[in-house]
Amino acid sequence: MRGTGSREDDPTAQVRQTWSRSERRLPRIVLRPLQEFLHTESAGGMLLLLAAVAALIWANSPWRESYEHWWHTKLAVGLGGRSIAQDLRHWVNDGLMALFFLVVGLEIKRELLTGELRDRRTAVLPAVAALGGMVVPALMYLVLNAGGSGSHGWGIPMATDIAFALGVLTLAARHAPPSLKPFLLSLAIVDDIGAIIVIAISYSGGISWGSLGVASGLCGAIVLLQRGHVRAVAVYLVLGAGVWLATYESGVHPTIAGVALGLLTPAVPFQRPRAVSEQAHRVADETVDDPSPPDADAQHWLLLAELSREAVSPLVRMEEALHPWTSWVIIPLFALANAGVTLSSASLARAVTSPIAIGIALGLVVGKVVGISLGSILAVRSGVARMPQGVGWGELVGAAAVAGIGFTVSLFIAELAFEPAVLVDTAKVGILFASLVAGVVGFFLLRLRPRTAQDPDGRA
Repeated sequence: MRGTGSREDDPTAQVRQTWSRSERRLPRIVLRPLQEFLHTESAGGMLLLLAAVAALIWANSPWRESYEHWWHTKLAVGLGGRSIAQDLRHWVNDGLMALFFLVVGLEIKRELLTGELRDRRTAVLPAVAALGGMVVPALMYLVLNAGGSGSHGWGIPMATDIAFALGVLTLAARHAPPSLKPFLLSLAIVDDIGAIIVIAISYSGGISWGSLGVASGLCGAIVLLQRGHVRAVAVYLVLGAGVWLATYESGVHPTIAGVALGLLTPAVPFQRPRAVSEQAHRVADETVDDPSPPDADAQHWLLLAELSREAVSPLVRMEEALHPWTSWVIIPLFALANAGVTLSSASLARAVTSPIAIGIALGLVVGKVVGISLGSILAVRSGVARMPQGVGWGELVGAAAVAGIGFTVSLFIAELAFEPAVLVDTAKVGILFASLVAGVVGFFLLRLRPRTAQDPDGRA
């Protein structure tokens, strides 16, 4: 029978713990600290950095030929007489990265509805700062490359890598105000919106309007099904795959399909917490701890489990499900596939004198700082925005420098912008160098924040 004695002070005391949450030696000493690390902001950046370093080592090792050979391996997926045949690098860039941009779409919607971008006064500053941080680097790049072979790469220095930027900010967090993180995150989200627009408009091929119409029609079908309260996940998986395929066939880069699906995901739970709570009390009253047979009450708990799941919005559920995969698998895999540049004396000499690499480096290292700082000054001095609490201009400049880490999205745009491999490699050298310099400069600028009497430990 169900226990009727007094409850423990800890309401979870009677909940049976999994092996990983037990007090056994291995979970306590090894597994739980690893799990806690993977849930920190710096974990994704660390894995991304390790993957990038591994790619560079592989591409410059005695086995360098196997690097390109592996990523150029063809993989075909077909049904009936139709198939898509791409090499592994393109499957990562066009397929897996669509899931990354789906998560970006989810984050954008969440920030607009419930996050820092919901309040106009709070949102104006990162929005204007991000705009400056995109326009100035692009202009700096075009000054050096307009009319040349690298002119199409103007979108490369506009990007900010959220994982690396937040990782650096976390490492310098003891000397950074708490409100600086939401500012940088909001700035990066607006930056992502700009990157999505740039990719959709400037880095897509010839558009097939028929296929694009099919993709739009499928998105419309998703909206209608949502309004009809259709909740079958399989239906949306099939329609989502259809949206990706139609977008791929249309000539618009298929990662845009991921963004669209993220923005279409409902942000309101299907079930109200009170209704679920009432059902939970009913199930608790109608079931016993030790039924005979053991699963005699299973249908009651399955119903409650489904209702509990639906008390969380599809947006949050999807973000929780996909975020570990994008942070720990897809983005590191993307770095492994794209960061492997041969750093020979010839390639380095070419990059040092190339307006492409120089334009990228100036745009990310200098242009981001100038653009974000000028945008912030204009927004604050004009009275349309206010500085985040506790943040001075020194900290803001440090965040602007960190925003110059363009790594993931910059590499992504470089692959789209240039066709000759030599131009792609030159751009990648510029991105790697600039991102490293921006990260180091931003870290030390944030560490320069003086300790105050109200902040004796250097914590913000």
